[in-house]
Amino acid sequence: MQAFDVVVIGAGQAGLSAAYHLRRLAAGDLLVLDADERPGGAWQHRWDSLTMRDVHGIAALPGMPVPEHDPTDPANAVVPAYFEAYERTFELPVRRPVAVSSVEPLDGDAEGPLLVRTDSGELVTRSLVNATGTWTAPFVPHYPGMGTFRGRQLHTVDYAGPEDLAGLRVVVVGGGASAVQILGELAPVAETVWVTRREPVWRSEPFDEAAGRAAVALVEDRVARGLPPQSVVGVTGLMLRPQERVAAELGAYRRRPMFARVEPDGVRWADGSFAAADVIVWATGFRPAVSHLAPLRLRGPRGGVPLLAPFDRHTFTTAARDGRVHFVGYGPSASTIGANRAGHAAARAVVRQLARLSEREYAVAN
Repeated sequence: MQAFDVVVIGAGQAGLSAAYHLRRLAAGDLLVLDADERPGGAWQHRWDSLTMRDVHGIAALPGMPVPEHDPTDPANAVVPAYFEAYERTFELPVRRPVAVSSVEPLDGDAEGPLLVRTDSGELVTRSLVNATGTWTAPFVPHYPGMGTFRGRQLHTVDYAGPEDLAGLRVVVVGGGASAVQILGELAPVAETVWVTRREPVWRSEPFDEAAGRAAVALVEDRVARGLPPQSVVGVTGLMLRPQERVAAELGAYRRRPMFARVEPDGVRWADGSFAAADVIVWATGFRPAVSHLAPLRLRGPRGGVPLLAPFDRHTFTTAARDGRVHFVGYGPSASTIGANRAGHAAARAVVRQLARLSEREYAVAN
């Protein structure tokens, strides 16, 4: 069985940032496990019509700028190519495709190595950085009658672009940026209805760095209190970009409250009103993909994984219930900027943790 000093699970923005800093700090034998067949993290799975001008901005990975690109280039091509070049340039030891099924203590030792079970065998590690993000854990709420719907039901992860739904009646559910973007594409070619649980909050001022840091701080507070994290985008408010003005003029952003139930041919509200639908798009977000860590019992009584900030009061990366486990791309570090900062903080925490283990092992041996 192979043994490593540190294993990073996930090779998206957060995982690559952590791996870069672990290498730079000489943290020891390093391995990065990635479930995808090729580089690119979740970006390679985004819909083809999502261009670089549509995304909120791609923060450069440490040590290497984002290459020049046309704003109309598809994000699912530009970003994976950048990640692939990054892995190659810094010779990061990424092994793929490898899916992790569970992580658990080896021999029950609370401070000893962790056993990592994968679809290609088992390995052990003294420290673990979890960078699995959220893309593989889409969330779809339950509403009465969903099983009776005769049309198609898609989550954001299944959305292929406006051509796939052109000419159809589409109900888009969700109050986040993805819902706004999807409506922006669909409204000119399909009949759309927008449904959200809460009235959307729109931003009128530009989303600058100061606003981003304020939004991250709100999510950090939830993580520190052991609550399930909210997305950073979820607390920033919504803005219409130039490419969504046509949809706005068509009335796509006249929001309706949540319906009471789904029927075979559409959705019905509590007041009896009805909207016929061929497709329901659930742009209802994601949950952290952390089920493989369940054997470690990291969740607190409030439902989230409480994290500690080892070096300052802002960057929360280390599991409060197990100092061997560090998180990047979770909660406040789920944004591209936050992921880079968390990657550095997690790498420093790993180095400090491994130093403590070495001191303990030396004391036991002597």
